[in-house]
Amino acid sequence: MRRNVRVSVDHVAGSCTLYTHRVQMIKKKPILRIDLESPVAVYRQIVDGLRASLVEGELHPGDELPSVRRLALELGITFNTVAQAYRLLADEGWLDLQHGKRATVVDRSAPVGAGREATEGFRRRVRELVAQMLAAGLSAREIATELRAAAERTEKTRWHGWLGEGK
Repeated sequence: MRRNVRVSVDHVAGSCTLYTHRVQMIKKKPILRIDLESPVAVYRQIVDGLRASLVEGELHPGDELPSVRRLALELGITFNTVAQAYRLLADEGWLDLQHGKRATVVDRSAPVGAGREATEGFRRRVRELVAQMLAAGLSAREIATELRAAAERTEKTRWHGWLGEGK
């Protein structure tokens, strides 16, 4: 079943929020938040935000994302930035990209375990994230609560089932 993901964007103090609208939805829920003043590249924010929505089950196989042109116009960024983000997600196996058609979420098979190098990269990124959270004034307890909540949200999704856990 194909479902279109339509967008509306709120521009507030240098940031953009992407909302999905589906007929069956009662309220808008942001799936992508872009901070134009962040030191993190915009394409990386798009990739990370969409990947989180995919892993957490907010986007499903068959969903069509906004076209590169439309998302770029909505966010006020270049087409190439959105195209780069979509290509990275396609390379990871999340999206099907065909010229002249919108990006479509695909049913991705479970990944094989992360290698040592990938695990080290994730560990480094978690340390950097924790440092940013501490610098922003969050306590170690608040950080642990947020990380635990994120892991628990992910456990409840289709992705977790793909990994053969929690069955």
